Amino acid sequence: MSKQKTAKRKLITAVNPSSPISEQFKTLRAGIHFSSVDKEYKSILVTSPEPESGKSTVSANLAICYAKQGNKTLLIDADMRKPTSHRTFGIPYNVGLSDMLTDSKTELKDVCHQTEIENLMVLTSGTMVPNPNELLGSKKMEQLLKQFAEQFDQIIIDTPPILASSDALVLTPYVEGAIIVLCSDKTLKERAKTAVQQLQKTHIPIIGTVLNRVKNNSSNYYYYQ
Repeated sequence: MSKQKTAKRKLITAVNPSSPISEQFKTLRAGIHFSSVDKEYKSILVTSPEPESGKSTVSANLAICYAKQGNKTLLIDADMRKPTSHRTFGIPYNVGLSDMLTDSKTELKDVCHQTEIENLMVLTSGTMVPNPNELLGSKKMEQLLKQFAEQFDQIIIDTPPILASSDALVLTPYVEGAIIVLCSDKTLKERAKTAVQQLQKTHIPIIGTVLNRVKNNSSNYYYYQ
C-alpha cells in the first residue's frame, strides 16, 4: 500500500464519517465539550508517553470532527522532531511553525494550508531546527497561540511524546487543556503514570485519556474516558 493511501486511511472521520471509529471521535469531541462547563478548552494539546501511540492520528481526526461541526479549526503540528501532518494531509512542510517562530516576516497566511475538509486548516512543523524545545517554550510561541485564538474557534496541537522530550511540557502554560493518548498494546502502566505525573506538575487541566487500538470484534477502536 502506498504511503499516500496509508495516510488517507488515518483520516477515518473524513473518509468514513459514519464508521464506529468515527463515532468514537465524535464521542471524544462531545466529552471535551461537556468537560468544559467551567473552563473553555479552545486550545488543546495532544501528547502520549511514547512514540507510535497514535497521537497524531487522534489529533488529526479530532480536528476534523471540530471542523465538521462548523468550527473554524487549526491543527498545529508542533512535533518538530518527527512531523507527520504533511504526509497525512498531503501538503508541503518545508515552511511552517518553526519559520513563524524564527522569522518575524513569516505570517500565518504564508504557511497555513487549507485542507479538503471545510473549516480545517493545518500548520505544519516547518523547517527542521536544532532547538525545537526553546522555540516551543518561547514568548513568541505564546504570542502566536494568542493570535491564532483570535482567528480560530478551535486549536488542536500535536506535540512530541512526553517521555521522549519535554517539548509538550514547555507548551502547557500557553494552552487550555491536554489529552493523553495511550496505546493498548504498547503503553506500559508505569509509563502512562509517569506521563500523567509530569503533566500534573505543570498544573494544566488533563481533559482525558484516549485508549487507542483496542481490539474489539477484529476492528480497531478509539475509546475516550
